[in-house]
Amino acid sequence: MQSFRTELENPVVEQDIIDLEKKIRAFREGQIHEERFRSLRLARGVYGQRQPGVQMVRIKLPFGKLSMKQFLRIADIADEYGSSNMHLTTRQDIQIHYVNLDRTPELWAKLEQDDITLREACGNTVRNVTASPTAGIDPLEPFDVSPYAHAVFSYFLRNPICQEMGRKIKIAFSSSEKDTAYSFIHDVGLIPKLDADGNRGFKVVVGGGLGAQPLLAYPVYEFLPANRIIPFMEAILRVFDRYGERNNRNKARMKFLIQKIGLEEFLALVKEEELANKVKHYEIVLDMLDEPALPEIYQGEGITLRDEEHYQKWLETNVFEQKQQGYYGVYVKIPIGDIKTDKGRAFIAAIKPYVADEIRITQSQSLLLKYVPENNIRPLYYALDKLGLTLVGYDSVADVTTCPGTDTCNLGISNSMTLAVVLEDLIYSEFPDLIYENNLKIKISGCMNSCGQHGLAEIGFHGSSLKVNGKVIPAVQVMLGGGIVGNGEGRVAERVIKTPSKRATDVLRVLLKDYEGNKSNNENFHAYYDRQGKDYFYRLLKPLADLTTLQPEEYVDWGHEETFSTAIGVGECAGVVVDLVATLLYESEEKLGWAQKSFDAGAWADSIYHSYSVYVGTAKALLLKKGINNSTQMAVIKDFDKYFVETSQFKLTSGSFENEVLQINKHEPSEAFAQEYLQAATSFLQRAKEAMEEVTV
Repeated sequence: MQSFRTELENPVVEQDIIDLEKKIRAFREGQIHEERFRSLRLARGVYGQRQPGVQMVRIKLPFGKLSMKQFLRIADIADEYGSSNMHLTTRQDIQIHYVNLDRTPELWAKLEQDDITLREACGNTVRNVTASPTAGIDPLEPFDVSPYAHAVFSYFLRNPICQEMGRKIKIAFSSSEKDTAYSFIHDVGLIPKLDADGNRGFKVVVGGGLGAQPLLAYPVYEFLPANRIIPFMEAILRVFDRYGERNNRNKARMKFLIQKIGLEEFLALVKEEELANKVKHYEIVLDMLDEPALPEIYQGEGITLRDEEHYQKWLETNVFEQKQQGYYGVYVKIPIGDIKTDKGRAFIAAIKPYVADEIRITQSQSLLLKYVPENNIRPLYYALDKLGLTLVGYDSVADVTTCPGTDTCNLGISNSMTLAVVLEDLIYSEFPDLIYENNLKIKISGCMNSCGQHGLAEIGFHGSSLKVNGKVIPAVQVMLGGGIVGNGEGRVAERVIKTPSKRATDVLRVLLKDYEGNKSNNENFHAYYDRQGKDYFYRLLKPLADLTTLQPEEYVDWGHEETFSTAIGVGECAGVVVDLVATLLYESEEKLGWAQKSFDAGAWADSIYHSYSVYVGTAKALLLKKGINNSTQMAVIKDFDKYFVETSQFKLTSGSFENEVLQINKHEPSEAFAQEYLQAATSFLQRAKEAMEEVTV
């Protein structure tokens, strides 16, 4: 691979990119184990695809915010390095597919020229911090959560406490009690509140998650002052890093740790970590984000539209009045979240005269335009309509959310993207009035892992398969009754029945006709589902699960021509744990260097945490040499005492490895303690390397 020179002003970012190039080179030369390299690239936004030899690159956009210039930069990158397509995700990222691994450092460097990062977009890190797309313009919001979301993103980016956790962490800020960022399915969810004196704070919920085993988040604070949210999150991450599962990825999320030890014990451990936090209070700078440049008000002549009735529908479903008087937010519905780069450039040219220079990606894989003066709405529609970007029914039944499924994902079982298009077409053609129904959502995932968020939909589908007549056919698991309740509360959809994939259209048709025909007055789908009960819907849909009536086309998945077969690869969402003794010692040496650099820079807390990682990684290496593989850092600490200290194979002046290592949460992060802890970790690593040859199973 060719080396390249970066031209970045930020030396930290530049070093990051150079390090990625070095890691790729070392991997190509066989110096880094493949599984270890996988976790390294994931933490830098580089994710394996279903197709061999190419990567998906995930671009991390905090709370989905980007400027027009950044949008165009990403389009250029997608052309030069990918497939000329930009995919909007449910977590407000943009993904580029079919990228050559060797070109990812160069790609990253070009993105960073417009302040766009890949860092920690994947892997066992704090993923993209999401927020309600309307944050800042929401008429219902107590205050704008955007600066808080950005502060959390900035604080934990490259933070040593969350670089190599057992699994990913997801954080979301909703703009109001409507909870449009789905706080209840996040590891940490926050909803803005004002106390009686007008002070800012947040309702905080923790431990939520979807996946194959959905769990709703636990409320822990009804009001946490705004300057305490980052210290609280830091303490949570410290606990998760130390006590979270690391071997069994199916049990490695925070929700399972809380389930295992109980919320009370979890919060007690969090309390213990507060002393060691880098900060005890963290004041958010409210004007850290530049206000977008506002557009000029349109003064031209009247515009004749091709379809006035369609325009009126678009106004009703895709446009809302902002809290800023005289301005409007406009949603641009993007089917399946895909924008071809040529259309993306035409889109920017079309909207530029009429909207503010700030675009938000929504959780439903569409785009929000801000600060549109009333006079600009009609010409904006006209410009968008010429590009085919005036689909009505944003955030309604006709706005189906989907993950990429078998198009590119290793874990996809059956197609989800074509199915989403087919279901939207069905709504538009057979249930046109439902474009106004936004209390009922349809979401699709290609497998049970819920990247398409099927678990929180009123009507959800996830990819599956069925065996019949000695063959495997594509299927969907039908999920019903999920969704937002509000103020940090939600519902998880229930599994009702599994049907062949090609019958998903009939499933939806039956459900919508039944709901429209039998609901009472203004009864929403949640109330209707609860009144009828799960068994009612099972019996309603049971005829569609009859496999004796299969037709030849049902052996073929949506969007395909060949007979269906399951081809599930290895998932990469959580990265991979590699228990190689040499690798662990190598990494301990590397982290010791980071600890020294942090100390020299006066970053005492960072230095201390790097030193802690040296202790744990080195101890794990010795235990592995003895044939003992631990699933949590805390188990490593305890077993090192059991098998090395208590047997006198490794003597410590402190008398206990646990006491020595856990000094980390017994001290303020001062210069004196950072120096003492670094020296002790250095000594421990050296002694461990000397003792390695004598360790036997």
